[in-house]
Amino acid sequence: MNLEPDEARLRFAGAAVARLATLGPNGRPHIVPITFAVDGDQIYTAVDEVKPKTTAHLRRLRNIAADPRVSLLADHYEGDWERLWWVRADGTATLLGEPGQMTGPLSLLARRYPQ
Repeated sequence: MNLEPDEARLRFAGAAVARLATLGPNGRPHIVPITFAVDGDQIYTAVDEVKPKTTAHLRRLRNIAADPRVSLLADHYEGDWERLWWVRADGTATLLGEPGQMTGPLSLLARRYPQ
């Protein structure tokens, strides 16, 4: 089923998680699940300090710094295949590091994921 652009945007924005794909230095894809918030044509995700990670220097961030081309995939699966869907967003990522840049996106993420 092909979705109309407005319907695809609604479904993407309503998905609980998406998968972020970046390109490694060897050209191989690297994909991780992310939480995210949408604001118009901008999609925000954050690397938090709550969940345990082996390092703060994450591969996805290194990949984006070297090559900002990314893809995001949100999907829905259930036993009734008539209700399956997926939406992909391709774009260019920007790493935000200044506290002033992150206030709005972090507020969007906190509203969407209250925990």
